[in-house]
Amino acid sequence: MRRFLLLALCAIPTLAFARLETCDIAGESVNPSNGHTTAGKTGLMRCRDRETGQLVREQEIRNGVFMGVVRYYSDKGELQREHSVNERGNRDGVAREFAGRQLVLEETLRNGTRVGLVRRWHANGQLLRVASYSDDGREQAVAEYTAQGKLRELRCAAQPVLGPHADDAAWCGHQGAAGTVTLHAEDGRVTGSVVHERGERRRSESLGPNGKPREQTEMTAEGGTERSFYETGVKRRERQWVTSGRHRVTTLEREYHESGTLTRERQWKPGERTNDLVLEQQWYLNGQLRTKQAYERHGEQLARQETRFHDNGRLSFEGRWLLVGRYDEQPRGVHRSFDPEGILRLERFYDERGRITRERTLDEAGKVLRDDAVFEDGSRKAFAK
Repeated sequence: MRRFLLLALCAIPTLAFARLETCDIAGESVNPSNGHTTAGKTGLMRCRDRETGQLVREQEIRNGVFMGVVRYYSDKGELQREHSVNERGNRDGVAREFAGRQLVLEETLRNGTRVGLVRRWHANGQLLRVASYSDDGREQAVAEYTAQGKLRELRCAAQPVLGPHADDAAWCGHQGAAGTVTLHAEDGRVTGSVVHERGERRRSESLGPNGKPREQTEMTAEGGTERSFYETGVKRRERQWVTSGRHRVTTLEREYHESGTLTRERQWKPGERTNDLVLEQQWYLNGQLRTKQAYERHGEQLARQETRFHDNGRLSFEGRWLLVGRYDEQPRGVHRSFDPEGILRLERFYDERGRITRERTLDEAGKVLRDDAVFEDGSRKAFAK
């Protein structure tokens, strides 16, 4: 009993706020939820609020089937939405929405699929957005505007499709010359620009609130470049890519300090099966090269040659590793370390299994201080000449 009372109490708000309607066709009462009352009828069904008598909706019926125009009204009796449905019950034809007496949306549907031009308006009547949809319902092109009528966003198609509501023939570069447009925020501030050629975007730039560059993109049929910036407008990152089928393959990445100094660079070589990293470099903030790592592939084996430098530009270290698996690497050949004056101070020799076999230390004059053979257990003895 207690559970029944709780369920009943929970249902009270729903019943209290449910909107009850009375419907008729040419003055004859019908119930749209009861097919017996609408069977065989043709005309416009009107439904009103039972308490106020205010018109709530209108719906066309043909020989007992709801198809044709459908309209919905606000509590003030103002038209809110109107569209038509086909015999399947799917929206078909022109559909509109209103805010007060202002038209805010107009679109065309074909059996429930949006096609052709779709337009939206600001409350002040200024066009907000116009978009074009293909016969399969895919969005092809878009132009968006601020409430003051300035262009806010633009996406182009392979041919002009937005006229007369947007001059995408000129803006999208379909008239022989590249089309360049400036984009704005609602407050009128310039937010960036885009350049198109024959509908293809070739360059875009977005600006921060201070008018400094935030992002830039340049594109061609073969590839492109992306850049991002610090708030000061100084370049922060840069990425270059080439186009491979439907994919973008990165070939170069660069990172910069807030001062504008290049601090890191990575280069890749596109291959048939993999995109191989071939070079990675880092710099000190004084502009001197800090490290350089060059990669070479020999069949399935990948090797890394590393060179390090002191901040005065002199050589600090050089050595080679064989990359084994995904995370392991084995030293190979001779690894050499140098002091800030560029003088050799340490040499380590490694065999083909990555084991150290010999170690030499030298003083600042280049004289050998120690020359040891190194064994598997870590023990040493003077190297026999």
